[in-house]
Amino acid sequence: MFDDVARGYDRTNDLLSLGNAPLWRIATVRAIDPQPGERILDIAAGTGTSSAALAKSGATVVAVDFSPGMIAEGRRRHPHLEFVEADAERLPFGDDEFDAVTISFGLRNIADPIVALGEMYRVLKPGGRLVICEFSHPSNPLMRLGYDGWMKLGMPLVTKLASSNPDAYRYLLESIEQWPDQQTLAQWIRGAGFARVAYRNLTGGVVALHRGRKPVDPAVRASAARRRGGTRPRPSTPRPTS
Repeated sequence: MFDDVARGYDRTNDLLSLGNAPLWRIATVRAIDPQPGERILDIAAGTGTSSAALAKSGATVVAVDFSPGMIAEGRRRHPHLEFVEADAERLPFGDDEFDAVTISFGLRNIADPIVALGEMYRVLKPGGRLVICEFSHPSNPLMRLGYDGWMKLGMPLVTKLASSNPDAYRYLLESIEQWPDQQTLAQWIRGAGFARVAYRNLTGGVVALHRGRKPVDPAVRASAARRRGGTRPRPSTPRPTS
């Protein structure tokens, strides 16, 4: 599905977000605060637009995606970036490799996001930063009403005109509707072992920017590892099947 929309993916997303996608990207880069010499992992990087924005800081960015079509398009557009085709549930990296890990609009597309959060924790250095930008749920009733109307009426029209695969964007609508709220995702992040977990809403909660840190203290990390060793919580919301 993602292979089919790779070439026009960024253009369609800009249209569907009513021009907000670049603003969300700027907010995400600021939250990550990339520094020269740092090694940053960008998961579900797609065509590398977010990775390229991070690399401008002088950081070394590794762009990971599950879709060969997205990877191919990303390499064509950004030949200076390192792209790796990989599954976020089984990252092909060692422990404690990265100063920061980020994923934008991709966590809800992973079959088991809790497993993926555990992998993000594993590859982060102690003290490393996690930043997740993901669609969420507006808290204001009027905002929620307008957003729901756009998703059900405006989005199908735009995708019919702009996308090479409108079915892929029907999946987008379903996955957003079924995705949990801000507080639930924050609980998942804490459950993976992250500390200093917080989030802030963008565009009234249409998108939420979540943050966390891998603890520096070995005793805290050991305690988190013991908690994860028990029965792992499962996502409480149904996962999209289309």
